[in-house]
Amino acid sequence: MDASDLRVFEAVARCGGMSRAAADLYTVQSNVTARIRALEDELGEPLFRRHSRGVDLTDAGARLLPYAHRIAALLGEAAAAARDDGTPRGALVLGSLETTAALHLSPVLAGYARAFPGVDLTLRTGTTAEMVAAVLARRVEGAFVCGPVAHPDLVGQPVFRERLALLTAPSVHSPEALADRRDLRIVVLRAGCSYRQRLEAILAARGAVGYRMLEFGTLEAIFGAVAAGLGVTLLPRGLIGPVWQDGRVAVHDLPAAEAAVETVFVRRADTRLSSALAAFLERARPERRAAAAE
Repeated sequence: MDASDLRVFEAVARCGGMSRAAADLYTVQSNVTARIRALEDELGEPLFRRHSRGVDLTDAGARLLPYAHRIAALLGEAAAAARDDGTPRGALVLGSLETTAALHLSPVLAGYARAFPGVDLTLRTGTTAEMVAAVLARRVEGAFVCGPVAHPDLVGQPVFRERLALLTAPSVHSPEALADRRDLRIVVLRAGCSYRQRLEAILAARGAVGYRMLEFGTLEAIFGAVAAGLGVTLLPRGLIGPVWQDGRVAVHDLPAAEAAVETVFVRRADTRLSSALAAFLERARPERRAAAAE
């Protein structure tokens, strides 16, 4: 068994069939089939169950698949390490909360792109749960998420501090008034929203229970839903200046213990810090951003 065998195995598992894997690997189906049979013979275990629609992993195949992923990632990292001479270049794929991207990352991204034109930078956004999963699966090199994050395979460093505020319709004069609402809804970007658990705790502390959840795809849609009285939400204070000033929503400040939240950058503990990522994190440091703004 070698790395090329595992690459073919992973492609078949991912594509769900020999012919689809062959197309993915730019080879012929007979080659893929022969490699899989040889691997099964070597291990003495069937790795796939064949059926009319393609293949499914057997129990042995399911046990082998994580090792195939790890070896492929390690080989890719080894190649990147050999090419990394200290000058940021190549692909850099990062993840971020949508709120963090909107509040903090635009100037960092612009400055980074000017300083390091040899880096092909991609930023993917999502919830904390989605971004942590992407880091663990090595789909992104690291991500800005809502802290704290405790996972044995991750390391993290605080980057930004946010002050959260509760947003309601203008007719709601205080958070305590929400306890009397029988039709209360919370509005989030989608399931797994980073601030949902914090919002639920804030409402529970004020006697508001039994609410339903609404999911929207954009921050502007959330502002519109809250302004229309469809529900309440919790967002960083820095995002809501324009809609608050226009009177579209009411902004309720919270005690420091409820309002303070830290954004952390997480990455896998078993991967090296590339020159491209190190340079990006240096530019994202609050003191560096403050100096650049002066």
